[in-house]
Amino acid sequence: MDDTNTAGPAWAGVRAQLRRSHPAFYELEAEGALLMDLGGDGWLLEITPDGCLLCQMGMALDDVKTLMSEGTPEDLGTDEVARQAKWYLQASVTKYRPVLREAGFEEASEMTEEYVATTFRKAVDFRKPEEVEQAVQWCRQRFGV
Repeated sequence: MDDTNTAGPAWAGVRAQLRRSHPAFYELEAEGALLMDLGGDGWLLEITPDGCLLCQMGMALDDVKTLMSEGTPEDLGTDEVARQAKWYLQASVTKYRPVLREAGFEEASEMTEEYVATTFRKAVDFRKPEEVEQAVQWCRQRFGV
């Protein structure tokens, strides 16, 4: 079995190395993805056990409802809230889109009942830990971290 893109020994080694070299990484579940805040704009860097490097920007729909209703208890539809969330995200996403796409990241939008996010995704090879380290450094430099 090839463990390049699975939560196996290669992931464990890269994960341990990244935790040492970048103490800002944290996890939401044991042995799960590593996450790091990428500065004050709200961007997040994530490395998943299945071999994905993600730069993402998102908003909780409850936060958008609060911004839209200005404290009044309006019943706002999910579609309208999601459109507004995408509008709020657009300025920051537009700022980084060209450089992320040029670096080989693929863009996707995601919406759940709880949040809206724009994600830029790129595959990494855990058998090449130096390349994973370089990719993390590249992301941090682009976002000024």
